[in-house]
Amino acid sequence: MTTHISARPLSGRVAVVTGASSGIGEATAEHLAELGARVVVLARRADRLEQLVARIEKNGGEALALAADVTDAAAVRAAADRVAAEFGGADLLFNNAGVMLPAPVEELATDQWQHQIDLNITGLMHVIGAFTPQLVEAAGERGVADLINTSSIAAQNIFPNFAVYSATKAYVTHLSRHLRAELGAKNVRVSAIEPGIVGTELQSHVTDEGALAWLESSKETMEWLTPEDVARTVGFVAGLPPRANLQQVTLMPTAQAA
Repeated sequence: MTTHISARPLSGRVAVVTGASSGIGEATAEHLAELGARVVVLARRADRLEQLVARIEKNGGEALALAADVTDAAAVRAAADRVAAEFGGADLLFNNAGVMLPAPVEELATDQWQHQIDLNITGLMHVIGAFTPQLVEAAGERGVADLINTSSIAAQNIFPNFAVYSATKAYVTHLSRHLRAELGAKNVRVSAIEPGIVGTELQSHVTDEGALAWLESSKETMEWLTPEDVARTVGFVAGLPPRANLQQVTLMPTAQAA
């Protein structure tokens, strides 16, 4: 007996990817399109999104760019309305927009604290609120839908000077487990992806000298993950049979100890 595995296991699905203008979101959008999904890419930088859509279409995929800031609830709801109108709604949401701004708490970098909370938590909730009805409807019609949230190994482990960022990611992981209990009975699978260090734009936003030095020194002892590593993980999670749900996936660089 042989088992046929489709090269395009996500054909017929509609995937929304936030934070899609760079890094993990960009790589995941391209990979989901390669797997057959129609992809809606959402981020603030319209020019980067248009370039991404052009690459996806050049490779035979179908994509739509929606420029929006996930911290703007009205803009996210308008984006969800566009997805419903043009694609009939989403059945796969990769909730990925986020920022990492480590600093010692004694520095009282309150603007950075708030920015992380606004994007990593409030923005996440805006997207969940706007698209969950579509996921539930799609799951009722097709038997499965996916809500996949980007968390971090920082949700589990302790990293000095990363307290606020780590706390926001702990929120993402714990929320995901609760939503799985709430939505799983409706055939909406909920997963949290917890990567270790991934080489993305996140590091370029860091301003704290101590954190920058730690990140730079880590390159001498390990090979960081790439955005494509995370993208393939998301594709695998979404491509599982409807009966199977990976609720929490920790993806680490081989040499990263914690």
